[in-house]
Amino acid sequence: MIQFRIQPDSEIPASTQLFNQIRFAIASRQYPPAYKLPSTRALAMQTGLHRNTISKVYRQLEEDGFVESMAGSGIYVRAQGHEGGSRLQSPILKQNPDAYQVVQQALDDLLSQGCSLNQARELFLAEIDWRLRCSARVLVAVPSYDMGAGELMVYELERSLKIPVQLVAMEELTAVLDKTTSATVVTSRYFISNVEAIAAPKAARVIPLDIYDYSKELSLLKTLPKENCVGIVSLSSGIARAAEVILHGLRGDELLVMTAQPKDAYKLQAMVKRAEVIISDQASFGAVQAAVQASDEDIIRPPKLIKVENYIGTNSINLLKRELGLS
Repeated sequence: MIQFRIQPDSEIPASTQLFNQIRFAIASRQYPPAYKLPSTRALAMQTGLHRNTISKVYRQLEEDGFVESMAGSGIYVRAQGHEGGSRLQSPILKQNPDAYQVVQQALDDLLSQGCSLNQARELFLAEIDWRLRCSARVLVAVPSYDMGAGELMVYELERSLKIPVQLVAMEELTAVLDKTTSATVVTSRYFISNVEAIAAPKAARVIPLDIYDYSKELSLLKTLPKENCVGIVSLSSGIARAAEVILHGLRGDELLVMTAQPKDAYKLQAMVKRAEVIISDQASFGAVQAAVQASDEDIIRPPKLIKVENYIGTNSINLLKRELGLS
């Protein structure tokens, strides 16, 4: 069971601390789809928060599309993107109610010719993937206030998929989809609800990407001596803020946390002179190394540099390769 920690003396409201920690658990798949969240009573005992406060957090998570309430059963993590919804909820099937019968008939014909279900599935996937590959257009959609998160996803996806990936501000996604006949939209689970709402009317496929759970990095941070300074460098301002909140939840005021984006040379210089440990995403690591080299004469002991190898979970990369016919 994940242990949530609330810092009562923090400037960040307790409800916001809990909301961010649960959202991180969902986005990193520590709480996977269909996972039942702890009861308000259990969470109150763990965190010391009033059950009304926890109920408020759960309502906000439900309003934002991360969880769903089932009467008499509890609160569950909501399936998203291609994971969610039955086949009959597909916008395409709603527009073409006879389409499923066509699929059934084609499958029955294959089975009557001696194909197994697995062989039929492979035949369908091979044909669909081939057609998608011919017109594949992969869009990464993120809100304009955190384009850095999108840049980070594009950086990793282009290296893994070996195809061009286009970054689109969420606010411009409707206009982009209006101009294309085929697209796969990917985004972090942090933004999936808003992206789905935009893409669904356009019958565009949406695939949520799981973020890396940072378990190795968090284990290290738990063991750092008090009063150490930790630097967090990321293309994504949102990731930097989330890391700061989560680290404060783990260690309170025991550690000093500094954050920066790779383009902010002044902050990076201050960080390398002060921090004992700097954690950086892969795309920002070169800038961190350059800042350390530039300050080499001014620091007695250079900080320990930790490069996070990925922002997107490996399983998500593999799923996307399969969906695009690239595996």
